[in-house]
Amino acid sequence: MEHERAITAQEIAALTGGRLIAPGSGEVRVVAVAPIDRAGPDDLSFLASSKYLPYFQRSRAGVVLCKEEFAAAPGGPAVRIVVPDTHAALLAVLPVLYPPPVWQPGVHPTAVIGRGATWQDPVVIGPHVALGRDVHLGRNVRLGAGCALADGVQVGDDVELFPRVTVYSGTEIGNRVILHAGAVLGSDGFGYVPSTRGELPRKIPQVGRCLIGDDVEIGANTTVDRGSVDDTVIGPGTKIDNLVQVAHNVRIGARCLIAAMVGIAGSTHVGDDVFLAGQVGLADHLTIGSRVRVTVQGGVIGDIPDGAIVSGYPARSHREYLRAQAALYRLAKIVDDLEALVRRDRDA
Repeated sequence: MEHERAITAQEIAALTGGRLIAPGSGEVRVVAVAPIDRAGPDDLSFLASSKYLPYFQRSRAGVVLCKEEFAAAPGGPAVRIVVPDTHAALLAVLPVLYPPPVWQPGVHPTAVIGRGATWQDPVVIGPHVALGRDVHLGRNVRLGAGCALADGVQVGDDVELFPRVTVYSGTEIGNRVILHAGAVLGSDGFGYVPSTRGELPRKIPQVGRCLIGDDVEIGANTTVDRGSVDDTVIGPGTKIDNLVQVAHNVRIGARCLIAAMVGIAGSTHVGDDVFLAGQVGLADHLTIGSRVRVTVQGGVIGDIPDGAIVSGYPARSHREYLRAQAALYRLAKIVDDLEALVRRDRDA
């Protein structure tokens, strides 16, 4: 892979605030980042855990970012840069080795622009983009091929929509938002009056808005429904993975991290700084406190207080869940012992 520039170990140390510990190695150059087990002499890699020490000791990486505890580890690459947090250090280096592509402003001739649609230059409106009436785009907005924005959609500054994002009417998108391919914002929530006499369920009109805060990122093929009579709100700084369903009237706070295949049912409120691991399910009309952690495949059917860590289905205290699992694994031996007692009594 070609890069705009190589970078020396000394420059990496300066960028990361790290300590270069191999004398005379400051001019060693790297052009890419690679995992410790596959890195070559032209690659920067990192060692964040003792779990990867065997790979480190066999690694051919040109430069390695590592924590203080691994600074003098035997074997492995000699050129090491000691940093407090290897992942945070990578954030300083990656944009240098992999600079973002330069985009060219303009409106593609195949784009369809509705009456009253406006934008602040520069923008990119890609092939086959459709803008409805009275759509407004802020400055530095980039719309990938095939995006569709319905009537009245409002988009802030420095927003990027990857190809085939669909945004329904009633949606407002803040600044510095990233929407990945196939995301759908503002579609109707799942609201019906059930039949009581064999009739078809009656659809409840969804008239609320879908509000996306600043600095939000939403993954590929994720759906965020509009509110029914209230608004659906994604708070500033929240990051949502691929294949997530956010139902109508849900309110998610600031800086939350929501992993793939999470489902959040209608009218549930999620606090700030919450982490929902993969395949978590939240039932409807719940209140999830701030700083809550729900582990993988947790099924939440009741409110959770601030700061709690919960696991399992139904979700409960993580410590209680682990104790219950440990007890469950002991049941087989207990059953064996009971059966032995029954046989002994029967044979007596």
